Amino acid sequence: MKADLHLHSIYSDAADTIEQLCRLSVERNLTHISIVDHDMTMHIPESIEMAKKYNLQFISGIEISAFDFKRNRPVHIFGYGIEAKSEHILGLCNPLQERRHAHGMWQAKKIIEAGYSLHLEEALSYAKASGILFKQHIMRAITKAHPDTAEYKQLYKELFGNGGLVSEDIEYVDAFEAVKAIKADGGLVVVAHPGQLDSYELIEELVALGLDGIDLIHPDHDEMDHAKVRALAEKYNLFMTGGSDYHGVYSHAMDLKTYCINEVPQQLLEKVVK
Repeated sequence: MKADLHLHSIYSDAADTIEQLCRLSVERNLTHISIVDHDMTMHIPESIEMAKKYNLQFISGIEISAFDFKRNRPVHIFGYGIEAKSEHILGLCNPLQERRHAHGMWQAKKIIEAGYSLHLEEALSYAKASGILFKQHIMRAITKAHPDTAEYKQLYKELFGNGGLVSEDIEYVDAFEAVKAIKADGGLVVVAHPGQLDSYELIEELVALGLDGIDLIHPDHDEMDHAKVRALAEKYNLFMTGGSDYHGVYSHAMDLKTYCINEVPQQLLEKVVK
């Protein structure tokens, strides 16, 4: 058994199609995968069919872009084992996606007005699977440089970094409401990459709402994060997940073999799509 429970596709802010992700998963000798596109479920039907085609065990998922208003910091929440028509999740996330697309269009137009070489039609072509314009689509339309290059990093800082041309962000959903929505739709709730966003203080409060798991394996987690996650998992009886957070050409260079788990929690195995 070998799993990557944190993949992204062209439906949100990644460059690979669902089929490309499945092919890559087979090449990595994975047995179980989950595609957790941001704040949407429209990727789930195609993901189910493609996983069957490539003989992969598929666990449906979503990564909700939430916010911890008490501590004034973002927090990402996974919902696993959900349906494409999860009404509580969609009721929370559809308005968020509308805000994201409107904001993306505003960003693109302001960047064009500032004199950058950006063709809006090209940026939108990268977003055609969902119709939601992410900043990754905008960056790809401006430069073909890889995210690890100095050129890309400098441009990203100029545009989207703190104090950048279009650095303003959208309003995200409350983390507690995200947990409630996932639970209401019968899903399992996991705090995503708590080390990346410093979400550790929030764990105990979410446990009271039915938190099921916590993310262990992630490219931004170090050994200290692993120790913290394991301690919290033991203290609150949470299962642990992990994955690559792969975004195709939008990803930083990584050894994908490193970012997978060799044991899928039983609770998630019960959510494998039959």
